[in-house]
This record gives sequence, structure tokens and C-alpha cells, in this order.
Amino acid sequence: MGPRQCQVCNLVQSKYKCASCYLPYCSLVCFKKHKESPCVKPPSSEVKTSAALESPVKKPIVIDEPIEVLQKFQLEAIASSSEIRDALNDQALQELICRIDCSPNAENEFDKAMAEEAFRLFTDKILSTINP
Repeated sequence: MGPRQCQVCNLVQSKYKCASCYLPYCSLVCFKKHKESPCVKPPSSEVKTSAALESPVKKPIVIDEPIEVLQKFQLEAIASSSEIRDALNDQALQELICRIDCSPNAENEFDKAMAEEAFRLFTDKILSTINP
């Protein structure tokens, strides 16, 4: 399956897909426009074809220390932080996070990302939010 066109603007190759209905879109602007109307998960027959669109990197979740797992109140603090939400609007930061998440060697990508000031500031905001 080759590259797909954004189904919102129909102008650009899509980089992303909606988590609910798997509609291909190219940017945050198109995603927000798509979310203006409700979308639904496709029937199970379409879900099988969409599995091919998912990330090929399957990483097991390895937890060396239980203390590494965030508590519910910490996750809620991150989700409710306007500073963190504002930072996540930055396209370059979104791309960095996606690069880390999609990498077979996430630790190496994370180390590279830490060289960038915007990412370092972002991680500092998260750490200060979960450990006030």
C-alpha cells in the first residue's frame, strides 16, 4: 500500500491517521477540521485492512522498576497542564516525539532529542508537573 492522500484537504500526502476512524490526514489543522464532526470506528472488516497502516515497530512494555510507572494523579496533572498542552502544539516537538515513539531504538532517539532545547524544556515541564 503506497502513500495516501490527506482525506481532509486532498492536497498533501497524509502523515497520520485518525485513531477513531483511521481517516488519513496531513496536519494538525486538518485533524482539527476532521474532528469538527463526529467520526466512528469502521466495522471489523475494515479494521483488518487498517492494521497494515499501523506502525511496524512492536515494542514490548518493559518495566524494570515499578517506580517508573506514573500514578493516575501524575497522568492527570500532565493532561490538565496548559503549559504542556501549549508545548505540544509545536509541530517540531510533535515530530520529535513521533520519531522517538516509532523508533526501534527509542532510547537512542530520546538521547538525540535531548540535544534540542525545545525537547529539554518540554521534558522539564513534565518532570516538574509530576514531581512538584
